[in-house]
Amino acid sequence: MEVEFLGGAGEIGRSAILIDETLLLDYGMDSGNPPAFPLGDVDPEAVIVSHGHLDHVGSIPSLLSGESRPPIHWTPPTYELTMTLARDTLKLHGGTYDCPFTEAELARVTQVSETHGYRESFEAAGYEITFFEAGHVPGSAHVLISDGETRLLYSGDFHTEDQQLLSGTTARPDADVVICESTYADTTRRPRDTIEAEFADSLEQTIWSGGTVVVPAFAIGRTQEMLCLCEEHDLECYVDGMGKRVTEIFLREGNREYLRDPDLLRRAKGNARFVDGRDGQRKRIADQNTVIVTTSGMLHGGPAMTYIPEIRSHPTNKIAMTGYQVEGTPGRSLLETGSAEIDGRMMRVSAQVEQYDFSAHADREGVLAFLESYRDSKVLVNHGDRCDAFAEELRADGFEARAPELGDRLEI
Repeated sequence: MEVEFLGGAGEIGRSAILIDETLLLDYGMDSGNPPAFPLGDVDPEAVIVSHGHLDHVGSIPSLLSGESRPPIHWTPPTYELTMTLARDTLKLHGGTYDCPFTEAELARVTQVSETHGYRESFEAAGYEITFFEAGHVPGSAHVLISDGETRLLYSGDFHTEDQQLLSGTTARPDADVVICESTYADTTRRPRDTIEAEFADSLEQTIWSGGTVVVPAFAIGRTQEMLCLCEEHDLECYVDGMGKRVTEIFLREGNREYLRDPDLLRRAKGNARFVDGRDGQRKRIADQNTVIVTTSGMLHGGPAMTYIPEIRSHPTNKIAMTGYQVEGTPGRSLLETGSAEIDGRMMRVSAQVEQYDFSAHADREGVLAFLESYRDSKVLVNHGDRCDAFAEELRADGFEARAPELGDRLEI
C-alpha cells in the first residue's frame, strides 16, 4: 500500500491523502489569505471523507470537474455539512481563486454521494472501508482501510473526552499502520466540565451585572455546544450566522442518531432565539441584557461584525471567545492587544475579553491514550504544526513513528 501526503503533513489545513493513486482520503483547503489547496492533480476512483470541516472537505466539489465522477463516501451529517460549507464558499467567493469549484461541480456531488453509518463495512476502489465514531463533530469518523493484507487506520480529527454533543471516541480497531492527527499533542487541557462551569458562571455574572455577552463560535459543533450550555444553565440566548443552519442539520431525521443526546440539542434549540438579521434586528439585540452566539469564531466575518462594534465600548459587556484564534486573525489580535480590525475598521474594545478552550480535538493525554492501543503498529503523525517533534517523542517512548512531509510517498 502506497500513501501519498498531498496536504495536512506538518500543517493544519488542506488535508488530503492518496492511497495507491486510487483512493483519496479527504480533500480540504486552508482558508487563509491566500487560500491553499492540496498538491498536484488527482483523479481517484473513490473518495472517503472523515468529517465536515473546511480543512477536510473544502475542495471536494472540484474533484468532479471534466468527466470525473468518483463516488464520495461519508456519513450522512458529513455529506450535509459539506454541501452547506460549499454553498457558503460559492456565495462568498464564487468565480475567484478562493473558490476552487463551480456551481455545476457542486451539483454533481449529490449524484455521487454514498452515505454510510458507523461500523458498516463497504467497498470503495477495491478496499474494504469501515467508519468508527471519532468524537470530534457529529458524523466525524476514524477510517479503517484494508486491502486484504494491510490495515490502515486514518484517525481523522478526534476527541477522547465527552462533549455536550458527542461522547469521546472509544473505538480502537486493529490496524497495522495509523495516520494520527496531532493538532494539540503539545497541549494539556483542564477537564472539560471545569471549563464549562467557569464559562457558564462568567456569562451569568455578566448578565446579572446588566451586560451583554457576545460568544463568537464556529458554526459546526461549537455553536451547538454553546447553545446546550446556555440551556443547561437557564441562560437566554440568541444564535446567529451559519450555526443556525447547522443546528437544523444535526436535528434532522437520519442525523440525530449521531448525537450523544438529541433531546438536549432539541431543548437547546427551543431555548435559543434564531436571528434573521432583518431591519436592524442585530443592533436591537446587542442592546439587550442577553447572550449572543454568533459566527465567525475568529472574528473575520459573519454577524459578529455587527455585534462587536455595538457592545465594545462598555466594560460591563463581554466577548467570550470559545476556540483557538489563529495568528493574524482579528480574534487573536483582540486577545493580545485589546484591539481588532472589525469589518475593515481598527477598533479598541473596552468590553471584557475572555478565552475558553472548547476544542473538539484530543489534547496530549487524549492522543497518547488513543495511541496506546497501537504500540505494535506504525504511526504516521500528521495534522499539526509540530509533527516532527511529536513523532520524535513517540519514538523515545518505544513507538515506530515518523512525520511525513508534504509530497512524501511512503510504502507501508
